[in-house]
Amino acid sequence: MWADLAPIGRDAHSGGYRRYAWTGADADCRTWFQEQAEARGLTYETDRNGNQWAWLGDPAAGDAVVTGSHLDSVPDGGAFDGPLGVVSSFAALDELRSRGAEFTKPVAVVNFGDEEGARFGLACVGSRLAAGRLTREAAYELRDGDGVSLPQAMEAAGYDPSAIGPDPERLARIGAFVELHVEQGRALDLTGDPVGVASAIWPHGRWRYDFRGEANHAGTTRLADRRDPMLSYADTVLAARREAELAGAVATFGKVAVEPNGVNAIPSVVRGWLDSRAADQATLDTVTAAIEAAAREAADRQGVDLTVVRESFTPVVEFAHALRDELGKILAERATGGGRPVPVLGTGAGHDAGILSGTIPTAMLFVRNPTGVSHSPAESAAEDDCVAGVHALADVLEGLACR
Repeated sequence: MWADLAPIGRDAHSGGYRRYAWTGADADCRTWFQEQAEARGLTYETDRNGNQWAWLGDPAAGDAVVTGSHLDSVPDGGAFDGPLGVVSSFAALDELRSRGAEFTKPVAVVNFGDEEGARFGLACVGSRLAAGRLTREAAYELRDGDGVSLPQAMEAAGYDPSAIGPDPERLARIGAFVELHVEQGRALDLTGDPVGVASAIWPHGRWRYDFRGEANHAGTTRLADRRDPMLSYADTVLAARREAELAGAVATFGKVAVEPNGVNAIPSVVRGWLDSRAADQATLDTVTAAIEAAAREAADRQGVDLTVVRESFTPVVEFAHALRDELGKILAERATGGGRPVPVLGTGAGHDAGILSGTIPTAMLFVRNPTGVSHSPAESAAEDDCVAGVHALADVLEGLACR
């Protein structure tokens, strides 16, 4: 499975993946998912929001146990973020069938669409739509860098955008969702454990900063006469790092767009996208407020106009304690005979499991990442650890769906 999926959407120059929603690479990933489902005799379907499902058992029976993740990527992302969870889900079903497990509940593998938000700027679009966290009207307003709207992209890919929206009937049939994911950090590497259980997801959001100045000639305009938005943006980038360090949070300007984007032109507009996360809401509010205050002070100093728009936000997610504790118990008993407990970790990364947590019980398993690098071609996980993740997920599914 890993070998079949690995070439899809990989850039020959960077070595990273460019699997953006509703593109050719995304279509190839979706075809791969359908083929994996059908090869196992699973019932395959695509829901109204373009999320893919592979069912073992009757989907309408209720109290289903669902696992899976996503297959799309950030720009030049790594091979493991998302795909490891989907591949491991199919492999865990194979493992359970080899054990002769007798399922008492329906089980499904899911591929949620557009989790990374690389094309339209909003993360977890597929799960947000399903959970009613993103309205159809708001989804219709999403556009990529070329001005293509989400409905236009879906239609071009052969899907019906008029059907998108909340899917409460489907989610009501799910009793638990467990998402396996490569760890995006080094906590497990430091403890020496191949697998851990998630405790919570930090609150996080994305803000767009629009600095508007005055375009002019770079060679003939005196420095004193300039209204250069790039200077205000640069000051804001440094302020974000400073404020995050002071608060023990993280803040990153990782995307920027410049107009007119000429070497010999003072920009008229600089747009920068801020991603900020913290362990609690109060800290996140403090950091983002301080960054905006610094940005406005810098803009005023340079004679630049500033608009700040919050494009997305996800509050702190405490995974269902009962389900989280049950996962820990299952793994401890099977791996150590009830001895050493499985590590329980917080994370600053967002996931579909976090979006769904307000509607259904959700939990997450993490697989060790020895370098801690993520959202990069250098992202990695050892094969033995990936296999340990498959076994752990199989144990969890067996404990939840075969009793």
